[in-house]
Amino acid sequence: MKKINLTSLTLLAALSLCLSASAQTATKSIDYVGKKGKLSEPELQRWSHLDLAKDSIPGMSVDKAYAELLKGKKGAKVIVAVVDSGVDIEHEDLKAVIWTNKKEIAGNGIDDDKNGYIDDIHGWNFLGNDLHETLEMTRIIKKGDDGSATYKSALAAYEERYNKAMKEKQQMDFLIATDKAIQKHLNKENYTVEDLNGIVTTDPDLSKSKMIMTRILTNAGPTFRAEIEEYTKYVYDQLNYNLNKELDGRKVVGDNPEDIKDSKYGNNIVYGPDKEEALHGTHVSGIIAQVRGNNIGGDGIADNVEIMAVRAVPDGDEYDKDIALAIRYAVDNGAKVINGSFGKSYSPHKQWIFDAIKYAEKKDVLFVHASGNDGNNIDLTENINFPNDSEDNKKEFASNVLTVGALDNKYGQNVIADFSNYGTLNVDVYAPGTEIYATVPNGKYKYEQGTSMASPNAAGVAALIRSYYPKLSAKQVKQILMDSGTPLPANVLLGEKQEPKTAVDSSKSGKMVNAYNALLMAEKMSKK
Repeated sequence: MKKINLTSLTLLAALSLCLSASAQTATKSIDYVGKKGKLSEPELQRWSHLDLAKDSIPGMSVDKAYAELLKGKKGAKVIVAVVDSGVDIEHEDLKAVIWTNKKEIAGNGIDDDKNGYIDDIHGWNFLGNDLHETLEMTRIIKKGDDGSATYKSALAAYEERYNKAMKEKQQMDFLIATDKAIQKHLNKENYTVEDLNGIVTTDPDLSKSKMIMTRILTNAGPTFRAEIEEYTKYVYDQLNYNLNKELDGRKVVGDNPEDIKDSKYGNNIVYGPDKEEALHGTHVSGIIAQVRGNNIGGDGIADNVEIMAVRAVPDGDEYDKDIALAIRYAVDNGAKVINGSFGKSYSPHKQWIFDAIKYAEKKDVLFVHASGNDGNNIDLTENINFPNDSEDNKKEFASNVLTVGALDNKYGQNVIADFSNYGTLNVDVYAPGTEIYATVPNGKYKYEQGTSMASPNAAGVAALIRSYYPKLSAKQVKQILMDSGTPLPANVLLGEKQEPKTAVDSSKSGKMVNAYNALLMAEKMSKK
């Protein structure tokens, strides 16, 4: 799953408007009142930690839990594996919480703990030097027409995706040219709406450029150019890598991705060959565990965890083999929670991952997974988001998988983010997923959004429970997160089309993760 900042999708919507113009079990809901107006910067930076009743913001009551339930208490250390694009383990707000394999001697070139991975001090990189990859649909059609329904489906999906990318490329190229035309006329690189209003011209092309850029600046604000650059990169990466049938990104890894027994590959550089490309995994790690209360950056959800970095998600779709082996690696090396902020529409070797999930269940490890960002009902077979915990998309085969949708920071009928996948069978619960502030590589911090951010918010609460109530099983922790949540509003808008539905239609629980309630329930359950 391509990891982009979904803020850019808002920008694209604004751009499309401009370009078109230029072309011509139900739980009774409590009546909470959401905060009106824009969140302040301090509120925005930690909104996922806030409390709906106290702050009128649909956070997870994390601050309340620390203040009223955890003060003076000491939990057990919990290892959380982040299976992702890599982690900047040297980040100022993460280096103190990075897992270290004490059974391995750093730099001696020997597999001291005999786990099959040499010098895996902080985790493992199953991708080696592989950065850019194709989508699974691209790989399927590249193999040729085998007459299967999967091939036909993949081909149709590929053609739709490719045509959309080409259209977006034209839009972005046009917008960049429009921006440059304004820069040239004003003889300045950075300009404001006031500068645009000052342009008086009879040139029809310049008039059109003025109109377009006025709308862009009005909708996207002063950071419009950075968002244009980010989205342009996303579009070009799709065409150059994800949808490129000639690309063989895997060659550099040196393994056979079709052979699960070919398992000794990759290296111990857990942020990969380019640290900047580890942005997604670094952000996810920060949401879970960036150091609390140190007055730098943001605060993590959990205060007594170690992050195990497992790199298995490239720019493009992950390979089933890498994910299956990554889950097993995390389990075998002591993780009690695994976060999986990734997903795809096709999974040729899904059984490998199913077996790995069952292995994690047997070893009492919770796997927290993002529901996906397509705004779809993933109960429908045509919308399945892999990996999942059901062979028929109806009945769960394991009790240790928690699938998480994304919340917006405004409480009301639109509290579920419009990009979030949903489903009464295949989404368990919701957690904050828009404008989440956390670590990114090279000592920086950034707002990102997606179900990729909702999943680690939930995983952080799961780690809290496993830290303070270590005798509770993965199955019990999953049930606590679902049962103890704050009820969603009775009526909600779901998906890209913002269809009016009830909370029951949104997920299995119809609830939002709440750390305070979860810890109260864990306390009661632990005494039984």
